[in-house]
Amino acid sequence: MENTAILKEWFDRVDSEKTGSITAHQLKSALAVGNLEFPISVVQQMIRMHDFDRNGTMSFQEFVALNKFLLKVQQAFADLERGRGFLVPDDVYEALLKIGFSLDSPAFYTVLESFDQKKNGRFQLDDFISLCIFVHSARNLFNSFDTSKQGRVTLDLNQFIYCSEYADSTVIFNYLHLLKAAT
Repeated sequence: MENTAILKEWFDRVDSEKTGSITAHQLKSALAVGNLEFPISVVQQMIRMHDFDRNGTMSFQEFVALNKFLLKVQQAFADLERGRGFLVPDDVYEALLKIGFSLDSPAFYTVLESFDQKKNGRFQLDDFISLCIFVHSARNLFNSFDTSKQGRVTLDLNQFIYCSEYADSTVIFNYLHLLKAAT
């Protein structure tokens, strides 16, 4: 209960226009205060992940859901960073499993490569959060097309384009290239 009150107080401060919702720019600024710097595209994806009413902004209830997700990701990071301030690829894999994401090797290494901004195999908290947001969003999108819950989907071109709009196209391209090379 106390945590909800603290979140509500924080949310109300971020909601400077007192509309009952916050925009991506407001959320980006608020995250930066907590030393979490993300491109606006990642912040927009955070909002899309929990935008239950699909209005493009984040209500307090949606904010609470995002906060819960971020705390889970931050805890997985903290459990494995061993005082270094970053995760290495094996740690990232283990952290993803802790959060509930299981990827095969080609998918994992494609995502890893796409989110290793400095190309040094070290993932700081903001890198790891961005990676988790992508995987979470990709899973949600996949599940929306996997109506029979078989773990497979068939997409026509229009559906593929729709999916590509909401995912990082670099990750998709790298994964498709890797699959083609394997055959």
